[in-house]
Amino acid sequence: MEASTFHAIAHRLALEHPFTEHCWPFGPEYDVFKVCNRIFMLTMTVRGRTLINLKADPQKSLLNQQIYRSIEPGYHMNKKHWITVTPGEDISEDLLAELIADSWHLVVDKLPKKDQKRLRPG
Repeated sequence: MEASTFHAIAHRLALEHPFTEHCWPFGPEYDVFKVCNRIFMLTMTVRGRTLINLKADPQKSLLNQQIYRSIEPGYHMNKKHWITVTPGEDISEDLLAELIADSWHLVVDKLPKKDQKRLRPG
């Protein structure tokens, strides 16, 4: 995936999830995506490097880091529960969609049951 479209694709994919809020609590250089006031994705450019931080299951995170060169421990985040994804030939839109969905669901899984039912009806 190209760096020039990486953030735009990630933003579109994140906003496809219900009740997603796009905001800038850390300043205009950090796009933050939340569900129920909890962050599931941050996008930024640091020293010219395009990054996306996502919540991740620790075991799946380790496996993905071994498989994909463009996935590494979370930049400035808890390295066990967050990953950083950078643009690269090994990152497809389908993979990025899966990683974003996993992150959204991990956040929703930690919410009270009544909120989970509201966010994921059926």
